[in-house]
Amino acid sequence: MKKKAIYPGTFDPITYGHLDIIQRSAEMVDELIVGVLTNKGKSPLFTPEERVEMIKDAVKDIPNVKVLAFDGLLIEFAKKQKATIIIRGLRAVTDFEYELQMSQTNRVLSPEVDTIFLTTSLKWAYLSSSTVKEVAAFGGDISKFVPKKVAKQIIARYSINK
Repeated sequence: MKKKAIYPGTFDPITYGHLDIIQRSAEMVDELIVGVLTNKGKSPLFTPEERVEMIKDAVKDIPNVKVLAFDGLLIEFAKKQKATIIIRGLRAVTDFEYELQMSQTNRVLSPEVDTIFLTTSLKWAYLSSSTVKEVAAFGGDISKFVPKKVAKQIIARYSINK
């Protein structure tokens, strides 16, 4: 049986930290689905469709990665996709408490789905989408945080003249 995993997130926008987790996860499974969450509790900079397209472009050289948008419960999305693994990235201890609680809840809802935690490489441990947006909003250089095409879209969204 093929190993199929989901790496979920809002990815608003995708960062090099996310790409680090995607690349490493893709090496562990036969198919990796990057699940782009429509989070009704957040006001995203980009639509789910825009985020899917940005991620598809960023991962185009990783053949076993598929990018799909979803809303609702992650565990339902995982079942629909026939995935048995959920990948979660951890930057710091503060991420762990929330992620542990979510993985335990998912395990109760669907015992056949396991969660794997990957720590982000130290190079990207400080990086978050929120940080990227904040730096960009003030006209800062985000080229070290996100792929070039993503940076251009963020700059355009904030109408920053460079």
